[in-house]
Amino acid sequence: MTRTLLITGATGAVSSALIHALAGAGGVTLRALVRDPNKAAPLRTRGLQVVLGDLDEPESLAAAFEGVNDLWLLNSVSPRQPENSMNALWAAKHAGVERVVRLSAIGASHDAPTRNGRLHALSDAELMSSGLKWTILRPHFYLQNLLMAAPAIAAQGNLYWDMGTGKLGMIDTRDVGEVAAKLLLSDPDSHHGKIYTPTGPASVSLEEAASELSQGLGKPVRYVPVPHDAARQSMLESGMPPWVVGLLGEYSRAYANDWGNFTTTHLPDLLGRPARSVREFAADHRSAFA
Repeated sequence: MTRTLLITGATGAVSSALIHALAGAGGVTLRALVRDPNKAAPLRTRGLQVVLGDLDEPESLAAAFEGVNDLWLLNSVSPRQPENSMNALWAAKHAGVERVVRLSAIGASHDAPTRNGRLHALSDAELMSSGLKWTILRPHFYLQNLLMAAPAIAAQGNLYWDMGTGKLGMIDTRDVGEVAAKLLLSDPDSHHGKIYTPTGPASVSLEEAASELSQGLGKPVRYVPVPHDAARQSMLESGMPPWVVGLLGEYSRAYANDWGNFTTTHLPDLLGRPARSVREFAADHRSAFA
């Protein structure tokens, strides 16, 4: 029997990687939830059904969730994240959805050092008590975050960041997408009640990451530590919303204190291969850093 999978956050990096990983998979119909009709065409070109709906507006979701068996639940970074997740779960329960695979946040807990982790803990708890089959992903720091530093690396060969000497197990969003695809193509019972924290193959400092970027790009890259206050001011001056600036600052402080200095075997256990390294990521994104 063909199962219908509804993908939220369908135009973002992780969901795009999931869609790529699911390409050609048998026994599944892919449906994408989008709130902007102007973003529908590329998804339809990739073979997805596209339905309009907004997780901010629960009354817009009933038709989108009708006939769905599995839900990939990804909420945007926002103070309204728990509300968005709640609206999706409510629609899922009323539509008879069987399973939810939810993208949470690294270290999500009620006492996490970041507001993002504390907000996701609320949504994780709600999912766990929903009566639906569930699996939660809490991936580590995305390698794609390094693309924010690409202009400075291209122009100066410098990687500016405010994480001090902290180490972290960075992971490629493509790997997260493949893990999610593995879970969603599995029997709904096989990963029910599991929480996975996929990471990269090694925990590295940004100085070590700069060295790996150098090898992957074939050009010198140097890590330049930045004070937290200077990083905050720079982000605010760039026009980034203050709430997001505050969230990023909390992560940087936590990572500088080695909060992210760990790896897991969850990805190789699930996929049967190692995670992509910083060097592989750099080589694959050479044009962005050129």
